[in-house]
Amino acid sequence: MAAARRIVVKIGSSSLTTAAGGLDADRVDALVDVLAKVLGQDAGGDGGANGGAGGGAGAGGKEIVLVSSGAIAAGLAPLGLDRRPRDLARQQAAASVGQGLLVARYTASFARYGRRVGQVLLTTDDTSRRAHYRNATRTLDQLLAMGALPIVNENDTVATDEIRFGDNDRLAALVAHLVRADLLVLLSDVDGLYDGDPRTPGTSRIDEVKGPQDLAGVSIGSAGRSGVGTGGMVTKVEAARIAAAAGVPVVLTSASQAGDALLGRPTGTYFHRTGRRSADRLLWLAHASEPRGALTLDDGAVRAVVERRTSLLPAGIAAVEGEFTAGDPVELRDTEGRAVARGLVNFDAKEIPRLIGRSTRDLARELGPAYEREVVHRDDLVVLHRHG
Repeated sequence: MAAARRIVVKIGSSSLTTAAGGLDADRVDALVDVLAKVLGQDAGGDGGANGGAGGGAGAGGKEIVLVSSGAIAAGLAPLGLDRRPRDLARQQAAASVGQGLLVARYTASFARYGRRVGQVLLTTDDTSRRAHYRNATRTLDQLLAMGALPIVNENDTVATDEIRFGDNDRLAALVAHLVRADLLVLLSDVDGLYDGDPRTPGTSRIDEVKGPQDLAGVSIGSAGRSGVGTGGMVTKVEAARIAAAAGVPVVLTSASQAGDALLGRPTGTYFHRTGRRSADRLLWLAHASEPRGALTLDDGAVRAVVERRTSLLPAGIAAVEGEFTAGDPVELRDTEGRAVARGLVNFDAKEIPRLIGRSTRDLARELGPAYEREVVHRDDLVVLHRHG
């Protein structure tokens, strides 16, 4: 932990807002004080003394990417809303107003240390499609290289299903993978993962999680208590599992102990790596994309895709459902309707019925060379569950 150079920090709405739901400037400043100190500055120093040194890497060579919730919460009071709305349109309106307020507050707060910030708003399409994924990676890397601290949020003003993404916990895990982070720090209003409700006498904090077996029998609550966010401990543990499986260790602790976590001191719950780091975007395809439709595969195609990790050809398709266009994510199912994989499809939904069960050679002869290709290429396909 102490040796981690590139760190992704996620902060939730409940840690940034007042009880009434508005943005709490003091809480934002407290977080920025900690981040600035970790980046190598004297927390009590004058921001101008360093000539606007930027926010990517501090004297110790550390880099921080901040995934910050709070846009919707920040927009509630200015719009006269006393609680987070349930309908999507008003959530988007609140996010539109609140995102500007949130970034303005961070900009002013980091300016006290002569540090620049850059806003990065993402949707799942930005990171599951190949070209978009490269663009997102390049933007974040360039911000860090130029000494700016990226502040990442989901683009809630235009997101639809994605707006209930898990209060940015899952987004933070995927960003940690995207930027090849050495550590992910999830900050909450609770100082770690407990083996039950932390408010109940007799429960204790779990200091380390080395694998799924350490969570067997652990009761994890599902809802936050503040009413301004959407996440709870369930989304945080799921995010920790995603990051750990992608080779990124995770610390889950409270916002008040952020400094200890970032400096490598024992705090909260530490999730050990459970998998190896990979440089592809398939983690996003598996955990962030929303399928636009489904393809049912015959038994032979299921075995080929799942066990041999081959591309999906038209001959192996038994049925199609949904409305999608080429490039959209689709679910691949076995004949019993179980999802076995997910991939980016190369044809529109309306084209596929005439391809079903046919060889690419026959299709090319009848329809032209554009049809002599895979329905889902293996490079754009991720296996979700082993068949059988």
